[in-house]
Amino acid sequence: MSRLLSAARRLSFACIFVPLPLVAHAAANPIHPMTITRAASAGDTAWLLTATALVLSMTLPGLVAFYSGLVRSKNALSVAMQCFAIACLVSLLWVAGGYGLAFGDGGAWQGLIGAPGGVLDLSRDALHGTTPAAAFVMFQLTFAIITPALVVGGFAERMKFSAMLWFSGLWLIVVYLPVCHWVWGGGWLAQRGVLDFAGGIVVHVTAGVGALVSALILRERKGFPHTAMPPHNMPLTILGAGMLWVGWFGFNGGSALAANSSAAMAILVTHLGAATGALAWMTAEWLRFGKPSVLGIVTGMVAGLGTITPASGYVGPLGAIAIGAAAGLVCFSATQLLKRKLHVDDSLDVSPVHGVGGVLGTVLTGIFMASRFGGVGYAAGMTPVRQVEVQILGVVAAAIWCGLATYVILKLLQATLGLRVSEDHEREGLDLSQHGERAYIE
Repeated sequence: MSRLLSAARRLSFACIFVPLPLVAHAAANPIHPMTITRAASAGDTAWLLTATALVLSMTLPGLVAFYSGLVRSKNALSVAMQCFAIACLVSLLWVAGGYGLAFGDGGAWQGLIGAPGGVLDLSRDALHGTTPAAAFVMFQLTFAIITPALVVGGFAERMKFSAMLWFSGLWLIVVYLPVCHWVWGGGWLAQRGVLDFAGGIVVHVTAGVGALVSALILRERKGFPHTAMPPHNMPLTILGAGMLWVGWFGFNGGSALAANSSAAMAILVTHLGAATGALAWMTAEWLRFGKPSVLGIVTGMVAGLGTITPASGYVGPLGAIAIGAAAGLVCFSATQLLKRKLHVDDSLDVSPVHGVGGVLGTVLTGIFMASRFGGVGYAAGMTPVRQVEVQILGVVAAAIWCGLATYVILKLLQATLGLRVSEDHEREGLDLSQHGERAYIE
C-alpha cells in the first residue's frame, strides 16, 4: 500500500511540474505554433502598451519640440499645430478603415491592399499573437501617425494649413497604407522576402520621398538659399531630439511584439546606431567646417536611428555600429549635396536624413544580418546577394509608388485648394497668418 501511495505521489508531482518547461518554452517563443493560447501574455502585453506610449511620444511631444525649435520663431506654432492635427486626423482614419487596408485580408486584392474595417467592431477579447488585438491596433496606429508628421519637415513654413490636412489624409490612404500592407500586412514585398523590422521602408523611405517631392512642388522658401534661416530655439530642438531617442526604443524594440530577446537586442542596437551616427556626423562636420555643432550631432543621431530601424531586429552590435557610422557620413553628405549644391529646400532635411537613411539601412540589413557579423542569419534558400537584391526591390518599389502618388496628390490640391500661403503671409509667418497666435509674446 505504501508503495502505491509513493507511486501516486510521484505521478502527481510529474503531472504538475513536468509541463512547466514546456510552458516556459512557449512563452519564450511567441510565434511557435504550439503557443497559440486563449489568454494574452501579461508580459508581452505590458511591453507592447509601453512601447505604444513611447512611439506616440515621439510625435507628441518629441517631433513637436524638435520641429518647432528648428524653424524660425514666426512659424514655431504652425509645425506644432500640424503635428497635433495629423495625430488626430490619422487616428480617426485608422479606425474608420485604415487599419484594415494595411493589415486586413484584401481577398482578390491581397498582396496589394487589405480591406477596410476591423476596428469599430473589435472585441476586447480578440488576440493578435500573444497580445490583445487592440494593443496591436494602437501600436501600429502610432507608426501611421508619425510618418505623415515627418513629411511636414519637407514643406515647413510655407504650406496652407487646410492643404496640409487634405494632403496628410490623402497621403496616408494612397501611400502609407498600401506600402504598409506590402511589407507588414503580408503583401507582395513580404512574400518576396523583403525585411523591414520597424519601418525603414514603410516609414522612412516613404516620408523621405514624400518630403522631397513636396519640397520640389512647393519650391523654396522666400530668401532661400541666400538668406540664413537657422533654428530659432536649439534647446527646444535638443529636448525634442532626446525624446525621439528614448521613444525610438519603443519604435524598434516594440516591433518584436513581445518582451523577449529580440526586443532587447533591438533596443541595444538602436542605441548603438544612434550614438555612432551622432559621432560620425559630428566628426564629418568638424573636419568639413572646423567646428562641431549641436545641430549636427542631434541630426546625426536622428540619421543613425532612422538607418538602424529596418535592421534593428536582424543585426547585432557590430552591425549596428557599422550601420550607424555609415548613416552619419552618408546622410551628412546627402544633406550637403541637396541643400548646398542642388538648392532643394527640404526645410528640415527629411529626405537626406530619413529618406537616405531608410534606403541605406534597408540595403545594409541584407549584409549585416549575416551570422558572421552577429546577425540572425539568412532564411533557408536565401543568400546575401539575393537578400540585398530583394531589399533594393522593396526600396525602389516603395519610392516609385510614393513619388508618383505624392506628385498627383499635390498637383490635385494645387489645382483646387492651392498649396502655398501668399508672400505676405509667408513673410508674416504662419503662426499669425494661419492660426492667429504667436509662440512668443514680446
